[in-house]
Amino acid sequence: MTDTRFLDRRSPPHIVTLVAIAGLSALTMNIFLPSLPSMAKDLGVSYGTIQILISGYIAVTALIQIVIGPLSDRFGRRPTVIGSLVILLLATLVCMVATDIYTLLAARMLQTAVVTGIVLSRAIVRDMVPMEEAASMIGYVTMGMTIVPMIGPTIGGVLGDAFGWRANFVALFILAALVLALVAADLGETNHNRSASFSAQFKAWPGLLASPQFWGYTAVVTFTSGAFFAFLGGAPFVGATLMEMSPSTLGLQFIFIAAGYMVGNYLSGRYARRFGTFAMMLAGTIMLIAGTLLPILFLLAGASSALAFFGPQVIVGFGNGLTLPSANAGVVSVKPHLAGSASGLSGAIAMGGGAATSVYASAILSVETGALPLLLVMLACGVLAIAALLFLHYADKSDSWRDDER
Repeated sequence: MTDTRFLDRRSPPHIVTLVAIAGLSALTMNIFLPSLPSMAKDLGVSYGTIQILISGYIAVTALIQIVIGPLSDRFGRRPTVIGSLVILLLATLVCMVATDIYTLLAARMLQTAVVTGIVLSRAIVRDMVPMEEAASMIGYVTMGMTIVPMIGPTIGGVLGDAFGWRANFVALFILAALVLALVAADLGETNHNRSASFSAQFKAWPGLLASPQFWGYTAVVTFTSGAFFAFLGGAPFVGATLMEMSPSTLGLQFIFIAAGYMVGNYLSGRYARRFGTFAMMLAGTIMLIAGTLLPILFLLAGASSALAFFGPQVIVGFGNGLTLPSANAGVVSVKPHLAGSASGLSGAIAMGGGAATSVYASAILSVETGALPLLLVMLACGVLAIAALLFLHYADKSDSWRDDER
């Protein structure tokens, strides 16, 4: 199934298409982050209220992923992706013209359909190749995907300064239309072993939920990405309120964590097959902890500059880039015939945890506390990721993905 022909929907999709659908999902989440303070002012709400556009989005994304996996296992990857992109386009149109927080929030929640791109890009890869190669390929897909959200907040900040926050949704609409055209032309169906019924997928969940391997991989994904979601929830407050940055300047700061993530994914793609998934996850979680300890030490030493806070995030991103491709490959390999459901269920758990972490991180920040509480939350996520990795290492090996492939 690795014989792909670009722009031929009769063959498996090209890696460019997988990057596009996954990148659009990430971009939808973060393109307008630098404009959050100006959006709050324009709509007459507090920062805590406007931040629901992030935390609420993450929470609804968690719920949607529960359905996305079974839908794609039952009806196929291609129609599920196309349907989600159509919903995204309609929701983005509403965001462009919304004049109150309630309309904007409702449309924003509908935009969560685009998370299909991240969930199914992993499942599609697992349809095409075995686990170790899947970890490598997911690393390359995520590396390419990261370029989009890396420049997204920067572009969003520039658009916000020049034309106002609504320009972010105009740009998102145009990009979504282009990705839909690409998917229609290139994304061939890869799920050739569809389930007999939609309910059959949910009936198969006990097998996943009883698997120590599934919980181990899912916990690694949840806590590793939790540090990133905490950063998303608190960084706009740190940059805009504590450091008084403009949207465009704040947008540039997100390059640090995204650049580290891209490099980590590149190395994961290059070396996952050589060193194995566990070694990649262990190295990544250690880097995550190091990347959160460094700015804490800077703050305790009296260094409160933007570089002291945002610069070390490159290490956090690097750690995530090493860990997540292997952890996600493990999730979809516990029960290969349920790759879509496993990816969706694990993603739902991870995003639910991310939503809670994002809300908590933003809620405990104030001018008086500074950025330290956010960094402590991120550090806690790193420590828990190490604990999850140790659990996975000592989990019952008889439940491993290898049993399903013998």
